[in-house]
Amino acid sequence: MAAEKSGSVSVDDGVFSLIALSLAGYVADHLAHLPAMQNFYLPLEGGRWFQYLTAIFCHGDWEHLSGNLFFLFLFGRLVEERIGSLGVVLAFIGCGLGANVISAWMLHEGTLIGASGAVFGLFIVSVLLRLRLEWRRLLEVLILGQFVVAQIIEETERLGTQDGVSHLTHVGGAITGAVFVAAITRLTNVKD
Repeated sequence: MAAEKSGSVSVDDGVFSLIALSLAGYVADHLAHLPAMQNFYLPLEGGRWFQYLTAIFCHGDWEHLSGNLFFLFLFGRLVEERIGSLGVVLAFIGCGLGANVISAWMLHEGTLIGASGAVFGLFIVSVLLRLRLEWRRLLEVLILGQFVVAQIIEETERLGTQDGVSHLTHVGGAITGAVFVAAITRLTNVKD
């Protein structure tokens, strides 16, 4: 599907900008081996304010980055289609920040990196923005929703598991995504 133009901004600009930032973080950290990159990770023992944001664009390895970019591309485009480039950027960053704040509040050791919380937020945002009493919208919600619900249930069941994955961050991102949709729906009355 070709990107539609709205003025001089492409419908895909938000998602691709987020992808570019994530790739730049990976290149700086893992290919250029810039030692300063570790200052962008979020230590749960007392991170600095900016690390809640910058950690979203840092990843542990290529597999970590690749999985997050795959879901950012798919679900981010669904969100961007509904609320535009600025909307998807705000949703992604807002959900990532919310996920990191929840994790830092409830966990007290370790380090957070990655966009998984933001991506889980986009899962929820993409489904809730489509929720309408219209057969096509309900079909979209059914198709997307079954995947999203399964992911949230799996992450909730794995809370407290010591496997190197912050399942709490995923759940926190999903919660933040629901709050984001409630807020923008109330503020803007988003409709078709």
